Amino acid sequence: MAAYSARLSISPEPSSVRRARHAVAAGLDEAGLLSVAYDDTLLVLSELVSNAVRHAIPLPSGDLQVSWHLEREVVHLEVTDGGSATRPRPSVAALTALGGRGLEIVRAVSQDWGVTEGPGTVTVWADVPTAGR
Repeated sequence: MAAYSARLSISPEPSSVRRARHAVAAGLDEAGLLSVAYDDTLLVLSELVSNAVRHAIPLPSGDLQVSWHLEREVVHLEVTDGGSATRPRPSVAALTALGGRGLEIVRAVSQDWGVTEGPGTVTVWADVPTAGR
């Protein structure tokens, strides 16, 4: 499996989730990532980008930044935005709720995840194991 790293600027709109998934999928294909880790990576990416689109403001450039790096044991994902009124954190959604499970999914699928705050930025990151769950 080859090392692979990339960065992508996306618009803060729902259709950008699909664009980010396609870009990362192409990179993972090129790098030769196989197994359930491929699907897990795209699931976690979708949740992180969806949360940024739904809850955060864009960066001063008007975009969100998505980056990923494939290492031997993990795919490291990052989504950077301009922040929001609240800090990203998992919550327990009601059984009838239509949303609110995204970071719980990220926590369940990832080896590790977290939030890094910088001047005017918030980055939510996750490490998805390449061996799968």
